[in-house]
Amino acid sequence: MNKDTEIIRTQSGQSQNREHSVPLYLTSSFTFESAEQARSLFADEIEGNIYSRFSNPNTSEFIEKMCLLEGAEDGFAFATGMAAVFVGFGAFLQAGDHVLAARSVFGSSHQLLTKVLPKWGITSSYADVSKPEEWESLIQPNTKLIFIETPSNPQLELIDLEWLGNLKRKHNLILSVDNCFATPYLQTPIAFGADLVIHSATKFIDGQGRVLGGAILGRKDLISEVRFFARHTGPSMSPFNAWILSKSLETLPVRMDRHCSSALALAEQLDGHAELESVAYPFLPSFPQYELAKKQMKQGGGIVTLIVKGGYERAHKFIDALQMLSKTSNLGDSRTTITHPASTTHSKLTLEEREAVGIFDGLVRISVGLENKEDIIQDIERALEASK
Repeated sequence: MNKDTEIIRTQSGQSQNREHSVPLYLTSSFTFESAEQARSLFADEIEGNIYSRFSNPNTSEFIEKMCLLEGAEDGFAFATGMAAVFVGFGAFLQAGDHVLAARSVFGSSHQLLTKVLPKWGITSSYADVSKPEEWESLIQPNTKLIFIETPSNPQLELIDLEWLGNLKRKHNLILSVDNCFATPYLQTPIAFGADLVIHSATKFIDGQGRVLGGAILGRKDLISEVRFFARHTGPSMSPFNAWILSKSLETLPVRMDRHCSSALALAEQLDGHAELESVAYPFLPSFPQYELAKKQMKQGGGIVTLIVKGGYERAHKFIDALQMLSKTSNLGDSRTTITHPASTTHSKLTLEEREAVGIFDGLVRISVGLENKEDIIQDIERALEASK
């Protein structure tokens, strides 16, 4: 059976009411048939629901579908994407450990690596995506984990997952991949050697800007560590959000097809535009890593990055001239959104840190929605002209 079909037909078991759509299980806890059953559940001798911080039929269904899409053995659902990123570190690292990370990571991930983890004696080094030869030299005797995003936020830099999978096997490391921008519909890092895949389900997984959520998928033995850490620290997803996200997955393929086709059309239309310094989109032939994108991604994704001529002031003027696009830092919505990373999502980085990863003052990130593509293109072209 095709995965597109499986994520629609995969559901938790029906109750005695024979419902066609899985109901919401808004309960904090679950009852036991006997004291012995309770003992067996807490001793992990049998499987079953105990408490919704641990598991719930709605979160279980969501994770089952995500594992199906990613080709993962197991997974855990989180309240937010950043909760998933944090647990992806916290479950495996201890004082004295070292993380090797791609220099191009989301602003909050950067803060975790440089401000939060050092509080517990965990260090990190950044490797340049454009310099694969330097990665191995940065691996230390105490390196435990490699953390990357591909495509990265917001520059859309790619990392060769097959090459990195070979590197982590050589040094017996855990490879953790943030797959938020691509979604499991477009890219499956586990197939290339990743051990863990992390998602902010808030973005394309939900697809309508309604709820927050995150997930970690991967090897069963590693998810056992994730589950233990999360069970005792409490960042689990709510049943309601899991119910929403599980239903959202049923339309992920058709939504991503539309996001990708419209994003490619926008990138092609703007490539070489007189008011832009550059246009970045993985499936645009002029994209520096076009061949790599074709190798490990099904389509190019829903994000287009522009660098507007005129720097910070012009970028803000351009954004303010837009009439239809939503000015918000979120992405992956049915509505096209735009943000200026240097002054929003990555504003806590220094100027030097931003420029080191290509987040220049004129850069804007567009998350292409599901509107008619001609309306999206017209609004952007009109704003470029008005902001001259």
